[in-house]
Amino acid sequence: MTTTTQRPTDPARTYAEHAAPLWQRLVLTRETAIIALLVAVVLYAMVNVRNFDGPLTLTYLLLDITPILLIALPMTMVIVTGEIDLSVASVVGLSTVLVGILHAGGLSIPVAAVLALLAGAACGALNGFLVAYVGLPSLAVTIGTLALYRGLAVGLLGTKAITEFPDRWTDLATAKIGDTGIPLVMVLVAILAIAFGLLLHFTSFGRGVFDIGLNSEAARFTGVDVARTKLILFTLSGVVSALAGIYYVLRFGSARGDNATGLELQVIAAVLLGGVSIFGGRGRLHGVVAGVLLIGVVGSALRLEGITVNVINIIIGLLLVASVMSPSVLAWISDRTARRNPRASRPTDAPLGVGQKEGRNS
Repeated sequence: MTTTTQRPTDPARTYAEHAAPLWQRLVLTRETAIIALLVAVVLYAMVNVRNFDGPLTLTYLLLDITPILLIALPMTMVIVTGEIDLSVASVVGLSTVLVGILHAGGLSIPVAAVLALLAGAACGALNGFLVAYVGLPSLAVTIGTLALYRGLAVGLLGTKAITEFPDRWTDLATAKIGDTGIPLVMVLVAILAIAFGLLLHFTSFGRGVFDIGLNSEAARFTGVDVARTKLILFTLSGVVSALAGIYYVLRFGSARGDNATGLELQVIAAVLLGGVSIFGGRGRLHGVVAGVLLIGVVGSALRLEGITVNVINIIIGLLLVASVMSPSVLAWISDRTARRNPRASRPTDAPLGVGQKEGRNS
């Protein structure tokens, strides 16, 4: 007769993901590293960059990053599923043109804004349908719609610019909260950030988003409607991009077909820098917010130092490359360490009874 017992001298076994103390699982993360880097860069800039701690720097920094921060919220969820949306900047440009044309045609700003949001939803839904239901790769689809939506924006307005907007709306886009220097639009950003954070991290829909990124086939077997989830996410991306376009046109007071050209690269850079895996299945929204702020602070400090835009883009590009490479580099270092120290990689993390038996007696 064979029995299975556990020797009293055996050490307690735990699952690997729970082996580390709670504080390490919360603190020793990429998101925390980005937040720490953000704090370090801010402190360095305040000490060494002239006028960085001036009253207007915070205001213009937040005004500049608002479109990026808005679009990064749904983009985070899209990338967590393993997809990508490169058409967001073109949707921004198209929505600015629609607001300008509709307002010039006699509609009020609120009505024009609502119609622009509906157009953004339609653009995002088209992306989502082609990716989720037709089965086309999101990279190819959104490269195509990037050109399509930008072409529509330029085609509708040509090389002209519409600059006649009511002062009360343009002033609202740059208004501040009292004497704080914080733009009023950050209230909207904060509300949306909380909403997307709750949706991603505290709902069954958000768990399905992570499941899709880890393994879409397995997600289907667990009851996740993969196609519908992707359609919703791309639609949200289109709506929020249109919202960013409405802010964009009111802040700068100019509707042009080439507005926000290249903005998608800054959004994706911020999302990846914030710890979201380009392969899907991993990411936290607070890390993305920190990534957006870090890119904004670096750009603001360098501009105050007289650095050209091209050099700033090179530095941000290097940050992006480093953020994409870091997981692979860390995995390689961990693998090398495990090979040099085989005792550290002994299979002691599995509970007894999983693929092994001890204390056999017949």
